[in-house]
Amino acid sequence: MSRRVQVVLDEEEAERFRSEAARESKSLSAWLRDAGRKALEANREDRSLSDPETLLAFFRDCDRREQGTEPGWEEHKRLALEGYRGGTDP
Repeated sequence: MSRRVQVVLDEEEAERFRSEAARESKSLSAWLRDAGRKALEANREDRSLSDPETLLAFFRDCDRREQGTEPGWEEHKRLALEGYRGGTDP
């Protein structure tokens, strides 16, 4: 049996959710359900990375969530130095 749930959002947040749902070709309702399920799964206390299947699922989730490529070591060093210097180059 299904149950309706009302969610109160401000206009900006609602539009961001709608846009993300559309980007993923989902209805807003389906997107919110999936987001809630992901939050429940992420907060499960018994989630352990000690077995190979769970570890692989963890890395698949990370790959699905991340976009682009990770910067190389030189880029990491440059960003760290830039932050240390207050965001300005000499």
